[in-house]
Amino acid sequence: MGLFSRRDKAPKAAADDQPALASSQSKTSLTSASSSIVTPINTSSRIINRTSAGTTSTAGPGTPLTPFSPTGMNPTLPKVDMPRPPDPQLDPAGYLRSLSAVRERCQMLWSKALKNDLRHFDVDMRKFPDVVSFVANIIKRDYDAPFTTIPPHGRYQHFGVGGRDRIAHLLATWPEDMVDNTEKCKRMIDLFLVSVLLDAGAGTKWSYKSVENGRVYRRSEGIAVATLDMFKTGLFSGSPANKYQVDKEGLRQLTVEKLAQGLQSTPGNEMAGLEGRAQLLIRLSEALNNTEYFGEDGRPGNMLDHILSHPSTQASSVIIVPLTVLWNVLMDGLAPIWPPSRTAINGVSLGDAWPCSSMPQPAQSPTSPTFSPFPNTTGQSNGIAPWESILPFHKLTQWLTYSLMQPMQSIMKIQFAGQELLTGLPEYRNGGLFIDMGVMTLKPEDQERGLQHYAEYCQRTGTKAVEVAPMFEPSDDVIVEWRGATVGFLDMLALEVNRVLKAELAGGELSLAQVLEAGSWKGGREIAEVSRPNTKEPPILIDSDGTVF
Repeated sequence: MGLFSRRDKAPKAAADDQPALASSQSKTSLTSASSSIVTPINTSSRIINRTSAGTTSTAGPGTPLTPFSPTGMNPTLPKVDMPRPPDPQLDPAGYLRSLSAVRERCQMLWSKALKNDLRHFDVDMRKFPDVVSFVANIIKRDYDAPFTTIPPHGRYQHFGVGGRDRIAHLLATWPEDMVDNTEKCKRMIDLFLVSVLLDAGAGTKWSYKSVENGRVYRRSEGIAVATLDMFKTGLFSGSPANKYQVDKEGLRQLTVEKLAQGLQSTPGNEMAGLEGRAQLLIRLSEALNNTEYFGEDGRPGNMLDHILSHPSTQASSVIIVPLTVLWNVLMDGLAPIWPPSRTAINGVSLGDAWPCSSMPQPAQSPTSPTFSPFPNTTGQSNGIAPWESILPFHKLTQWLTYSLMQPMQSIMKIQFAGQELLTGLPEYRNGGLFIDMGVMTLKPEDQERGLQHYAEYCQRTGTKAVEVAPMFEPSDDVIVEWRGATVGFLDMLALEVNRVLKAELAGGELSLAQVLEAGSWKGGREIAEVSRPNTKEPPILIDSDGTVF
């Protein structure tokens, strides 16, 4: 069978349960809705069918529908005015930490990509229609038109690997007369937050054998199942009364050894970046001391109380929360978890934001990712301020936002206004899609430098080179440029996929989050399996510390 042969699909919802996509859930954010992309080329003959790299199981649909089904989740919301981001001239750190800054800054780099004016990549836009066709065909393969059963991108789906809805099963074990919906939602927030923070690239060696059924899972799905198993044993809880929670006391007691045991990371089955992941969770215990967001017991799920009581939250027939309320909780509340080596301005850590040579440069560009203090007076040199050279992504925070909305929407019926501010996630599956399909090609001098880095990495770690690929540190200018272009290309991809699927959509529209879930992330993984069948790794490797990808 070919890659686009029919697979088991998610059950169709009744027609009466399929409302039109809400405006807050839709609309990609290109500056123009028009397009000059030519009719996509059919690429189905190039690829063969395969099992996902995440699991050895071949059973069941790819996306379970309960309890977080998208059906009925998108009522039309009243207009909600979103607060403007800080003025970068007055508060550059505040601006670069805002969600709005991600797309605004990445579009500057993406515009260079469209003109084939990047420093580290050659760009061939003639290949972009192939990507559109590839992704559209994956969506048609796995879902029935008009595609209303596609859930938004989120961590929940990874818990359903192998067709078993582990989250629904877990929720069903908590009696309603003992655990109300508020507490259920808090438990899901606890679980999802820890699982997302652990969800960096696992490496090629690692796999996880499920305690539940003995099946072996890898990559993101394997980390999800492992996190769930650890959560159910109470590893992250310091409360004798409730093992099904994450709190500051439980995380304070966490060690690299305990996490390694929970993840089954052993010699020959090493989890990449294990120590970085452990330190991230240990630093999370300190962040949870913020009682405004996380309550006296320092629990991630307590952010629900903060969100529901926030002055911007509208509670009438439906609870409407501006997305920026959740965003600020995650950006401000979790700020202490980021490594001290991250980019900072005036001592304020920016998180997942990095200097990039393709962005506007002041006369003297920062020589390290931690330039401080911010210049006085106008803060500008040759008319360009140092902050303008920084490219923000906030990938983990966005992944958290996508993922934590799911339990709040499904269990508490909260609707989030302003979801269109979220961008595509600049990680190696989405980004690898554009490289493996030929839109972006690493320039020869960078290819050589990356291969040298990989050779040194193999020698340093004792890794056997199976399928050689260039490797870079997360802060390398190559990686930053690649990620910035990926954000722009994902916006463009969502727009073009909607155009190609217009007839099947029957007046509807796929949100960017749905294209990420059903198309680009899955497509990036599947094309990697074809291009590098032994390792299934992306075309560019990240020498990761376990806190970015």
